[in-house]
Parts: sequence; structure tokens; C-alpha cells
Amino acid sequence: MTLFPILDVPTAQTSLLLRRPPDEIPVPPAVSQRLAELFGEALTPAQAVQRILRDVRTRGDQAVRDWGQRLDGAAPDSLRVPPEELRQALAELPADLRAALQESADRVRTFYQRQPLTSWITNASGGTLGQWVRPIRRVGLYVPAGTAPLPSSVIMSAVPAQVAGVPEIVLAAPPARGTGRIAPVILAAAALLGIDEVYVMGGAQAVAALAYGTPSVPPVDKIFGPGNLFVTLAKREVYGLVGIDSLAGPTETLIIADDSARPDWVAADLLAQAEHDVLASAVLLTPSPRLAEAVRSQVLSQMQTLSRISILQTSLSQSSGAVLTRDLDEAAALANAFGAEHLCLSVADPWRLAEKITCAGGVFLGEHSCEVLGDYAAGPSHVMPTGGSARFSSPVNVWDFVKLISLVALDPQTAAQISRSAARLADAEGLDGHAAAARMRQ
Repeated sequence: MTLFPILDVPTAQTSLLLRRPPDEIPVPPAVSQRLAELFGEALTPAQAVQRILRDVRTRGDQAVRDWGQRLDGAAPDSLRVPPEELRQALAELPADLRAALQESADRVRTFYQRQPLTSWITNASGGTLGQWVRPIRRVGLYVPAGTAPLPSSVIMSAVPAQVAGVPEIVLAAPPARGTGRIAPVILAAAALLGIDEVYVMGGAQAVAALAYGTPSVPPVDKIFGPGNLFVTLAKREVYGLVGIDSLAGPTETLIIADDSARPDWVAADLLAQAEHDVLASAVLLTPSPRLAEAVRSQVLSQMQTLSRISILQTSLSQSSGAVLTRDLDEAAALANAFGAEHLCLSVADPWRLAEKITCAGGVFLGEHSCEVLGDYAAGPSHVMPTGGSARFSSPVNVWDFVKLISLVALDPQTAAQISRSAARLADAEGLDGHAAAARMRQ
């Protein structure tokens, strides 16, 4: 097992930089063994998710609790967190942590208040045409907490929803293992934002409850938030019945660096992502063999001081490493083809290189703009496209929480005029009922 290998480009393109669909991502043996123990037979993650979804759809609350017991080691007495527990969590939060959460929320709110949400109407086309922007009525926000509680994810999903004007915001988060209770810091973040509908449920069973509804959990219209592979596969299964923000896979960071970069900073930024989970990806692209060796040395040294070393040993050996490129231009081309969730430009002239970037969830220019600051307080949501989906999708933003309604109110003269074209087109399509309805307006 080689930790943080240094590879050439062709080798990296068949390993570190190779994209796979979510259900083709290699699953660690421990996960496969756990699935076999839970279900009594060997199942793929996708098959396991389908069974959980069917069970929740059939048995509702009891299935959610049963799967919570089996997967999280405890089942809550009630799926919904009492409002007084939310208020208590906020009251007991250390003052400095509350201030940090507040600063993060304020910066995220300020960022998204700059994003225009504008309805428009015009009377210049023979009547009235327009477009209404309306918030989604009810959204469910999934907050990861499997290996670590993430109150930052509450802020990064809930604040854009609030700016968009969503009237009903629901949170779901898994309990701390063996407790049946959500980590108090997550509850405090919800209370800080004024969110009082919070459910103790995680994994695929949470996605099922939000999508199908249960006696205790009214269904939502759209589900947001990152999660592990099972959450992602569950979101893919329920899409169509409800909307989803994206299929968020394991977190990933790509750093392009040259000889001007500090190896210790680059290593620290890579480790910050690799510690998320065993499937996390942290990759360095550089034309400098000297820098690659120095960063690898720092990675191996710094990881010894971190508490999540067992996770790091796996993620750094199977999906992380350095790639030696010809130059920075090749590094940029590889980054565009990969479409990283986070792309960090630790180079002497990051703005020049940024002009070449066309595909990334978020671009972090210069070594002071480290991705960790984006995780917590820079401003944009840290819920960004993964798995190469940055080729066609965007980070979570205010537009994700609204829908557009087209408005058509034609005057009689315009209706009569364009009905001739409408009828002719209907004839060409063989839809004589359409043509008849149009000709009645002539």
C-alpha cells in the first residue's frame, strides 16, 4: 500500500483521474462485509439502498427506526427533535463557537443576497408575457454526521434556501453512534437559523422518509445536501418523485501548484480533504518533481499528528496522490477534464491560470484562499458538484430553491394572428385537435 503516490499523467488517467458512476466506485472490503452481515447475503450498495427504500415506503416510521437501530446503533423514541431540545442546544453552545457559526451564516447570507432572483413581465409582445420566480414550498436538507458532525452543512444549505424564501425547511441528520440523538452542535446551528423541524434519521432511510413521507415525516418537494455513497444512491433512486440538488459523491480536491507553493501548506490542504472519509480524493497536479516529493514528505509527516489517521491511510492510498505534468497548461487541461469539486490554484500567478479553467465546482485562487475557508466561512456554499458533475452542474445556490413559472396573457388580436402559425404547425405534427383549438381563435 503506497501512501500518496507520485504518478505520471497516463497512469493517473487510469487511476486517480478516472471517473466512475457512483455505483461503480470501488467499495472498501469492510463495507462489503458489513452489507453482507446486515442483509444476510452479498449485495452491492445500490441493491442495499433499494431494499431500504422499499422497506421505508412500506412500513414508514417503524422502518426508519429499525434501520437506525441496525445502522446507527440506536433508534430514537421520536423521529422529530423537540423544539426545546433545539433551543437548549443553542443556549449551551460555547460563546466562541456560536460566534463562529454566526459569522459563517452572515457571510453566506450576504453572498447569496447578491444573487438576483427577478420575476419579469413585458407588454411588448401583443399582450403580457413574463416569468414568475416562486420558491419551492418544502425542502429537506440532509446534514452529514456519520464520521463527524457537520454544522457547517446546515448553514451552507439552509441559508440559500432562506434567501430564496422557502417557507418550509426541514433538516434530517443521523444520530451520533449508539445514542439515538443528533450532535448538539448540529441542533444549535438549526436553532441559530430559526429552523425548528429537525428529524433524527440518516442514510438511505432518511432520504426515503423525506421523499415518500411517513406518518411522522411529511414529504418534501426537493432534497438537498451531501452524504455518503448510500445517501447519493438513495437520492438517485427517488429523483422524479422529488427533486434533488445533485448526486454528491465523495469529496475531492485538486490542487495545481508550482515551485512558488509552500509544500507544508499544500500538504495540509490535501489532508484536510482526505480526512473526510475513506473514499475522499486529494490530488496534486504539478510540473515540479521537487515540489511533488516535498509535498509527499509533508503529507506523510503531518498525517501522524491528526486524529483521523485510519481514514487517511485508506484515502491517501486508494484515491489520492501527485501527478507530474509537463507544465501548468497541461495541469489546467487535466483539471478541466476531471471537473473537480474543489480546484485550488497554488501558483505564482493564479489569476492567469484561472483564465484557463472552465470546469470546477469552486476555484480557490492563491494559497491564502485555502479550500478549508470555503468549507466554513468564505461565502459560497460548500455543497458543490462532485464526481465530474461540474461539467454540467453548479454549486448549491439560490436558484436551486426556486422554480420558474411562465406567464402568458395574450390580447385577442395577437392570439388571432399567431393561431394561424400554431394551426399550421399542429397540422404538420398530425395533431388535428391542437389545430382545431388554434383555428377557433382566428
